[in-house]
Amino acid sequence: MPSYRTIGLMSGTSLDGVDAACCRIEMPATDEPLTETTIELEASITDEYDAEFRRFIEGLCTDTATIDDLAYADIAVGKRFARAVNRLCSTAGIDPKRVDLLGSHGQTVWHAPQQRDLPGDLGKTNTTLQIGDESVLAAETGIDAVGDFRRADIAAGGHGAPLSPLLDWLQFADGGEHRIVQNIGGIGNCTLLPRGPTRADVTAFDTGPGNMVIDAVVQAVTDGEQRYDDGGRLAATGTVDEAFLETLLDDAYFEMEPPKSTGRERYGGSYVETLLAEARNRGLEAADLVATATALTSASIADAYNRYVPFEPDRVIVSGGGAWNDTLLSQLEARLSCPVETSGDRGIDPDFREAALFGLLGALFREERPGSLPSVTGADRAAILGTRAKRP
Repeated sequence: MPSYRTIGLMSGTSLDGVDAACCRIEMPATDEPLTETTIELEASITDEYDAEFRRFIEGLCTDTATIDDLAYADIAVGKRFARAVNRLCSTAGIDPKRVDLLGSHGQTVWHAPQQRDLPGDLGKTNTTLQIGDESVLAAETGIDAVGDFRRADIAAGGHGAPLSPLLDWLQFADGGEHRIVQNIGGIGNCTLLPRGPTRADVTAFDTGPGNMVIDAVVQAVTDGEQRYDDGGRLAATGTVDEAFLETLLDDAYFEMEPPKSTGRERYGGSYVETLLAEARNRGLEAADLVATATALTSASIADAYNRYVPFEPDRVIVSGGGAWNDTLLSQLEARLSCPVETSGDRGIDPDFREAALFGLLGALFREERPGSLPSVTGADRAAILGTRAKRP
């Protein structure tokens, strides 16, 4: 049974920082079911972005970013991810020489799931862009780095997202329950796990905004003193403006059928500016606005289940930063007819589920085994994901 020690690296659309998770991955032989894979988190840290670096990345997630900006940022993000690896190794007493590889998601700066015409007779494609040079990462850590995981799925006709359902299938599927794994990072995405699913039974899609809109609203109403609503405490003191919420739910993205994915380009700065302007016109108090933004996330998730999930879930398992927002979880449970719990109750820290995923995908790359789920991404075939940069 192949065994790997990997460090998975993830920075999501919330731009909180780099999540780094050292994982022990035991994989079955190639003639055995992949469901026999075990993943153990040995150590983890979040290396937070400072305000300057966060603004730097936010500036790239716009249609005004220049090629020059992106070229330099690719190196900067690689260095920033390397710093997270080195800090994890230092704080946890991990010898880098005993780490088999790094699996790095990089930093998404643009996600364009809609097909667009290419020049001449080259056809159409969708695309996605993650930066964070793997060669820099390998050079500054002394560990082979695997990254750029999404492009192989796009080459196979998929969206390149979401990728986390693979881990959800291996860790959370159950023979006796219909389950949904709901990640609430900057964007919300759900993995649908019917009872005893095979690889082909797993489906997933992005539900819409997760923490992204809530965080931006909190920063606006507190003049930057708070970056997020800790525990949902501010939302808990407010009242949801149901009429405004209904307006926000009248969104073309929610009408789109899966497979679908979205990101900061849709629910980022421009979206929030429009939302804030409308809130001012309606005279909403700060706490009421945060409560309404929180309800947008919970209501859009529940609405997605009602529209697009072909079974009644027996359980919803939440991961991501939203797992720590008690008000959000309470709102969600009130809209559903099943228990809502966190992935921590099932052995995967909510903050490090996606970092663990990229540690797993790195191991699959090393084994030359597919890491994508075509039933999720819409691809024509399963693909081996990633490219590798060798350490010096």
